[in-house]
Amino acid sequence: MKRHQELLTAAIERDGAAQSALFTGDRQGATAAFSEAAELYRQSWKEAPPGSYGRLVGMLKSAVLAGGGEDQALYASNVLAGQREDSPTASYARGLAALIIGDDETAARASQGMRGGSEAFDRTAEAIAALASGDRGRYAAALEEIVRDFEHRSEHLTGVAVADTALTLEALAARRGIAAELTSPVLPA
Repeated sequence: MKRHQELLTAAIERDGAAQSALFTGDRQGATAAFSEAAELYRQSWKEAPPGSYGRLVGMLKSAVLAGGGEDQALYASNVLAGQREDSPTASYARGLAALIIGDDETAARASQGMRGGSEAFDRTAEAIAALASGDRGRYAAALEEIVRDFEHRSEHLTGVAVADTALTLEALAARRGIAAELTSPVLPA
């Protein structure tokens, strides 16, 4: 296996362990594992083929869930500033990075670039746009749709919870004072 794939596999494993720790109430263990995952995603990005923007998204999500993200957001913003790629995944990374550093104008523009990638990307784009505009009601409605999608995927209800999109958005919303605070089996209490 190539080095970047090994790093990505390790990042995904740490990310899953961190999410599991959240659901068992081990916030300290989750924070440590999310921090490790963020660094592994970054290392994987550096060695991956061009266009592997999902690794930046993973890095940003893990960093936010570890309680930080500013350094990773600046890193991603700098990397993306030199890219001409307008894929939905690149836009997703750009939007998350912009939200983290408080550049709401860029986040709103990036959310438009996410649209049309998939229904899941469209829902996430709506949540990012709502966070960028500070619209709590619009954000809560978008998050509810994201959570409903996760709830309908039975594999997320048994085993490792993979609700990192909803968890990340709620962490960013909490920083802005507009968290939706939804109750769901796919979100930790």
